[in-house]
Amino acid sequence: MSCGEPHETDCSEVLDHLYEFLDREMPDGECTKFEVHFEECSPCLEKYGLEQAVKKLVKRCCGSDDVPIDLRAKVMGRIELIREGHVLPEQDVTPAPVTSQEQ
Repeated sequence: MSCGEPHETDCSEVLDHLYEFLDREMPDGECTKFEVHFEECSPCLEKYGLEQAVKKLVKRCCGSDDVPIDLRAKVMGRIELIREGHVLPEQDVTPAPVTSQEQ
């Protein structure tokens, strides 16, 4: 996605690293570049606002639930493959049901 306007930081770079920005997982200098970009680019700002709202909703609805380590690893692995450009088949990434022995 691109708004068609020239920016110091390209829209595709901003959108590729949007979750790192939202999660504060990037250096301050990179965050500043993204903030400047959002001031200049309304389509990216809109996408940022949408993703931020979704993140808040998920936190509010699921914030107290512990995520199984293996599920987190699977999800993060899929995210990394997608970022690398791999096309992935639809798969179930939900954890296996808890048995009575595990409770």
